[in-house]
Amino acid sequence: MAPRPALISTSEGTSFGAFGPSEWGLVLFCSVVWGASFLFIAEALEAFPPISVAFLRILFGFATLSFFRSSRLKIDRADLPRIVLLGFLLMALPFSLYAFAEQHVASAVAGMINGGFSLTSAVIATILLRRLPGRVQRIGLLVGFLGIVLVSLPALGQEGSARWGIFLAFLAIWSYGIAQNLVIPLQQKYGSYPILWASLLVALVLTAPLGVAGLVDSSFSGRAVLAAVALGVGGTGLAFIASTNLAGR
Repeated sequence: MAPRPALISTSEGTSFGAFGPSEWGLVLFCSVVWGASFLFIAEALEAFPPISVAFLRILFGFATLSFFRSSRLKIDRADLPRIVLLGFLLMALPFSLYAFAEQHVASAVAGMINGGFSLTSAVIATILLRRLPGRVQRIGLLVGFLGIVLVSLPALGQEGSARWGIFLAFLAIWSYGIAQNLVIPLQQKYGSYPILWASLLVALVLTAPLGVAGLVDSSFSGRAVLAAVALGVGGTGLAFIASTNLAGR
């Protein structure tokens, strides 16, 4: 019997050279789509409670990936615990945290903090691979974390509500950091579509009870619904495909 894969582990990428045009294209696509996503979250919060925003985002993202036949590729039973963990750490938890965070801080601040998930991913990879990044990369990480602190300082100087929003956003990027490492060996084995589709299904189950309940008292304005659709299709379906492909490389 093959040994069961470790629940929390990562692997090196399949491409060891410098970023080429396609990799930079994926980075640019994710940056634009995820940057806009925080505006969509703010718009959706005008009509829906935070947990319902997260639920709708997951629902529309799951529906988007359901159109792709490769999403339903069978996943080995031994890998299902990692899929469940991914559904929580990559989808359900950070999506909910950001929706709650934007009740207390501006979408621009939340969006800029979100850029730090690549830094937390590198820190987690360093721990799991037991190997320090190069000197230039270490300098880059230091500059990046300093940037996040500087972005957060104005909000940290405000009342406790804003500080709470900053804390939730910071918690979200560490959740993403762990998840990005968990996704790499799975992406290299199955491709991006099936593991994201399955993870979204897990996240949908986790957020549905409170998410559906929150919709009962929602106003369902047209702008908020369109924002939730854009958030799910672009920021959850397509952008995560691009990001997961990049992570595997």
